[in-house]
Amino acid sequence: MDVATRTHRFIRHTKLNSPSFNLSLSLSLSLSLSLSRRPRSENPFDKSILRTLEKPDGGEYGKYYALPALDDPRIDRLPISIKVLLESAIRNCDEFQVKREDVEKIIDWENTSSKQVEIPFMPARVLLQDFTGVPALVDLACMRNAVRNLGGDPEKINPMVPVDLVIDHSVQADVVRSENAVQANIKLEFKRNEERFSFLKWGAIAFHNTLVLPPGGGIVHQVNLEHLGRVVFNTNGILYPDSVIGTDSHTTMIDGLGVAGWGVGGIEAEAAMLGQPMSMLLPGVVGFRLLGELREGVTATDLVLTVTQMLRKHGVVGKFVEFYGEGMSKLSLADRATIANMSPEYGTTMGFFPVDHVTLQYLKLTGRSDETVSMIESYLRANNMFVDYSEPLAERVFSSYIELDLKEVEPSVSGPKRPHDRVLLKEMKADWCACLNNKVGFKGFAIPVESQSKVAEFAFNGTREKLRHGDVVIAAITSCTNTSNPSVMIGAALLAKKACELGLEVKPWIKTSLAPGSGVVTKYLKKSGLQKYLDQLGFCTVGYGCTTCIGNSGDLHEAVASAITDNDIVAAAVLSGNRNFEGRVHPLTRANYLASPPLVVAYALAGTVDIDLETEPLGHGKDGRSVFLKDIWPTNEEIANAVQANVLPDMFRATYDAITKGNPLWNGLHVPSGTLYAWDPASTYILKPPFFDDMTMTPPGPCSVKDAYCLLFFGDSITTDHVSPSGSIHKDSPAAKYLMEHGVERRDFNSYGSRRGNYEVMVRGTFANIRIVNKLLEGEVGPRTIHIPSGEKMHAFDAAMRYKNEDQDTIVLAGSEYGIGSSRDGAAKGPMLLGVKAVIAKSFEQIHRSNLVGMGIIPLCFKPGEDAETLGLDGHERYTIDLPNKVSELKPGQDVKVVTDNGKSFTCTLRFDTEVELAYFDHGGILQYVIRTLVEDKHRE
Repeated sequence: MDVATRTHRFIRHTKLNSPSFNLSLSLSLSLSLSLSRRPRSENPFDKSILRTLEKPDGGEYGKYYALPALDDPRIDRLPISIKVLLESAIRNCDEFQVKREDVEKIIDWENTSSKQVEIPFMPARVLLQDFTGVPALVDLACMRNAVRNLGGDPEKINPMVPVDLVIDHSVQADVVRSENAVQANIKLEFKRNEERFSFLKWGAIAFHNTLVLPPGGGIVHQVNLEHLGRVVFNTNGILYPDSVIGTDSHTTMIDGLGVAGWGVGGIEAEAAMLGQPMSMLLPGVVGFRLLGELREGVTATDLVLTVTQMLRKHGVVGKFVEFYGEGMSKLSLADRATIANMSPEYGTTMGFFPVDHVTLQYLKLTGRSDETVSMIESYLRANNMFVDYSEPLAERVFSSYIELDLKEVEPSVSGPKRPHDRVLLKEMKADWCACLNNKVGFKGFAIPVESQSKVAEFAFNGTREKLRHGDVVIAAITSCTNTSNPSVMIGAALLAKKACELGLEVKPWIKTSLAPGSGVVTKYLKKSGLQKYLDQLGFCTVGYGCTTCIGNSGDLHEAVASAITDNDIVAAAVLSGNRNFEGRVHPLTRANYLASPPLVVAYALAGTVDIDLETEPLGHGKDGRSVFLKDIWPTNEEIANAVQANVLPDMFRATYDAITKGNPLWNGLHVPSGTLYAWDPASTYILKPPFFDDMTMTPPGPCSVKDAYCLLFFGDSITTDHVSPSGSIHKDSPAAKYLMEHGVERRDFNSYGSRRGNYEVMVRGTFANIRIVNKLLEGEVGPRTIHIPSGEKMHAFDAAMRYKNEDQDTIVLAGSEYGIGSSRDGAAKGPMLLGVKAVIAKSFEQIHRSNLVGMGIIPLCFKPGEDAETLGLDGHERYTIDLPNKVSELKPGQDVKVVTDNGKSFTCTLRFDTEVELAYFDHGGILQYVIRTLVEDKHRE
């Protein structure tokens, strides 16, 4: 049976209740610290609160664990997001993996949430995209080999919860401004990625309980929102809330649908697939009250940029954010999803919108059946997890509170280098001028005054063109953040219509593109008659995937690229994405601004970000008159009417019926057979990783770090894009050298992200971002470092290999927010393969910290008020970190002394945050821990 057919029928070999292998999942993945196993006990709540949920017209939906039956007033005061954790603990309570005391900790959340209490959580499913999904399945395939080599059963390596993988990260905007762009780009996508796609198709067959949606179907989070999200599961007659962890940090988008979900690293997701219970710190919950409604001309994008800035300032790292208040009824589900999507940008674990009538309306709009919607509402009402604003609401208690009156939100963009650096639209011109003058940093380019008016001339298609600082070279309507929202997409199309009617045009050398997250977008744009106006301005559909948002922008025209590089022009990209870190969108766009889709079109028309869109014209119409933004901006009523008339449930049903059937290119792929993958050592895409080579059943135990050199020395906000870029492979990089040595021509390099299934490319791409700033280079920007013993400057990979060959340990020094950005497992796997033993930073992004733990790298934090600079460290020292030989002598969060060879010493906090993470460190990593556990289980059977 073809994989697409299996996908369509949702045939899964579910083993959720298998008594021989009842495991579940992880954010800081947990199991018992002993490898011993014992039988599950009967759930103590089965007899007391397991109830039948009746259908309104007779019959029953199934059984459920009724929270009100506990008759505990503390539960009524819990945030609904915490009730999801509570229900999971009750449903999975077996007095082994989940105990009564865990349930009590959650019920007593008001008192326990501030005390760093650890709880288990068992999410319902795992979500993957292909950039992270390929290495995850590569690891699982490799784990099968390791389990067999240790005498275990390779079939134990099988997902025990539903796994959904959407292939959306491989399409690139190579061909643009063409009605044939979609077909051309998907052919290129398959040509580049045939081996990867065949491997994924093998995985869908070889691994149970796995669903793979083929390329061209949409962006993972939009597909999750519109199609995959269940809201309430009904498994074997037991009803429970949908919840999900994903290998993409923007998994949080599903929170807008009332489904608890967040991003984790690929390493964690792999253990999650194998059923590891999730050990997490019981989070505080920030209550975000929304009032009023958005003013005329203000978009959901403006709102989310405002929320991002507010919550960054408030401080929400490691917490949940739960939205409530009168303003909720004025936000569409798509608006909520836009806000939830950018949870990683404002730093929270998730931004949660409880289910209400708006949610139910969206479920019906997107083609869910009436019976399903009725079941969802009945279950959530029965468990007091549904919000009905027409009834008196029970008071929910939060850890802290924040409030926003929606009418105060103003049109905004964000940039030029970080998503939380919001700029009011009316202040954009002044802010841009300041950025040119400011010293190099998140808000500065340090362009000398005498060079700021520089004009670079170039020839384009036989005409002479000019390029200045701030000129737009990429304008992309992209990303699930906004393409999932019909209001802003219709708004962009209406703006394009008015611009075309007045005779405005976009310069032909600006790379314009439209990459919807779902085929539904194309359907309603065509039905409304508006797609042709976007096409006329160059915003032709290029594919259904992430494209520009993740750096798959494709090449700029050679003449444009030369004009930028030869004249050191600070060129700009404007995109409707969620991240704009330097070097992410395109190597040649140093200024990158996030904006709503209508503003993306507006800036493309203006051709520059050096403009005040309130007072300066976008251009001149066919009658010679100046045309301003206000002349073409659609009204809220125009947008609402167009959405109402053109966005229909049948579009969603038809779209998802079609994508689950695959396409000729996908269905024609050759698929290897067998339980064990047939590794090809000559492959440059899929290569058996060395993580489990020479592994034995005896854990290696904690390892100290002795006289380590500093491989790289960073400042603040080093992103996972800096550590493990996903974009284009530079022609002079170690990865390029490797590929060329293996017969790959430059035009076939593809991207770093697409080649993460080959650890040799991944490790060579580690710290290879061309915009990375390493303090050892004293101001030079680029992917190089200093080999301390010799003083030679070289690529980070080459230096690391020299240290490894000399049996020298290495560490990384960093500032605050180390590892922000995408939940990218390569940003931990790569450093481990380079030989990095520890990272010492002021602070870590939570997902990346847990990824480091998962790969056996020691995360250490400087004490408050201290950092490398205050301690007088310059990175040329050698560092010793003494740890005990027995893991039992370590404690989560304990102090650790670091000593340098020049006599300095300082104390750091050991960022193993739970006992479980110490167990992973003892075993050399999460996956080694899981393998030994499974093999031990086999030997005990």
